[in-house]
Amino acid sequence: MASRANLLVLLGCGPLCAAALLCTQMISPSAAQGVAPQAPASVAAAPSPAAGSNFPVASDARLAGDARQTRFILDLDKPIQFRAFALADPYRVIVDLPQVSFMLPAGIGTTGRGLVKAFRYGLVMPGGSRIVFDLTGPAKIAKSYVLEAANGQPPRLVIEFEEIDRTTFVQSLPPENRPELRPAIAEANAATPDAAAAAKPAAPPDKRPVVVIDPGHGGVDNGTQAGGADIMEKNLVLTFGLALRDRIEKSGKYRVVMTRTDDTFIPLADRVKIARSEAAALFVSIHADALPRGEGDAQGATIYTLSDKATDSEAQRLADAENKSDAIGGVNLTDEPTEVADILIDLVQRETKTFSNRFARVLMGEMKNTVRMHKHPLKSAGFRVLKAPDVPSVLVELGYVSNKGDLEHLVSENWRNRTVGSMAQAIDTFLAKRLATNGPGK
Repeated sequence: MASRANLLVLLGCGPLCAAALLCTQMISPSAAQGVAPQAPASVAAAPSPAAGSNFPVASDARLAGDARQTRFILDLDKPIQFRAFALADPYRVIVDLPQVSFMLPAGIGTTGRGLVKAFRYGLVMPGGSRIVFDLTGPAKIAKSYVLEAANGQPPRLVIEFEEIDRTTFVQSLPPENRPELRPAIAEANAATPDAAAAAKPAAPPDKRPVVVIDPGHGGVDNGTQAGGADIMEKNLVLTFGLALRDRIEKSGKYRVVMTRTDDTFIPLADRVKIARSEAAALFVSIHADALPRGEGDAQGATIYTLSDKATDSEAQRLADAENKSDAIGGVNLTDEPTEVADILIDLVQRETKTFSNRFARVLMGEMKNTVRMHKHPLKSAGFRVLKAPDVPSVLVELGYVSNKGDLEHLVSENWRNRTVGSMAQAIDTFLAKRLATNGPGK
């Protein structure tokens, strides 16, 4: 009987020992040190998730990007909650998850890419898993989110890393996790011929969200015209865009970038590139429409978001007319394998489309209180100027210059001031909510 009891004890110990070995291999003591002090001493012996359990399953993972920006993507079978944070010396990022069944390809994570040297994963406590990223240097978590399943693609956890300097990295950490900065500063001074000049602090980076205002047309492209061609769309929307810039800048919360501030022709591709190069939080293109002679009358403001299929024939007509001005440049993903590029485009566009539609609804809610809106105020079409895959974008048609009432509004300073106020309020409402959810710079 005693021998039989001992045998049962040994058999029962098997899964616990296996789990302990898994955690020891996947999550090193140095990675876990200081990030889960509340965990009991027996955490390493937590059992592995059993086959057929209801735990979320991670089926694949990949890295993409370069030494400036790197993205990690984890394929899941269901959405999950998570917490991500950085630690210094050594540089690493920790992602805490609920208990996950990691069914990833063998050897994944042993080699890195861009800012990630390697990553490890495993169970750290009953009900809790963790991924540890070893970084090549200081980097911040630029974005972190979970995408719902859509278009045949599974739910995905996405972590985006962005290169920063050590001082910025350390200052971004909670005070209790900040290492001493002085050794790094001393080394930098010693390596600089003029130590006094090197010690002069650099101007802090402007971390305010960027709003890009895009007055349509310009230069040789007049846009729509009215009043015997005396009133041109390019001038109306430039005046409006500059007024909107001034109103937004008054709050001091945001940095505004204009695609043009004078009568200059800017190709559609360059307008998109401006938004992307500035890592804009929002892109707002300003236009005024006109119905061709003999096609009836229409009035009111309309807000457009990007779609492969126009919501109606009028939206398609407008998109076709706007897109004829030039052709947009594609997104440069030549360094990525085709399958990775497809995933990256899908990931970013799904998130961007969601935020674009959300802002369009907020904008309509504000504008309808001060501006006459079109009978169908929210539409979508394939506007090339809205095709920045990673910047929430809308195109606002302020009204129809072909309609007498709208034209009177478009040239009215009083109407412009009221409309600018409603749009500025919508921008503030939308970005304030995103900041509260994601934090600065996200």
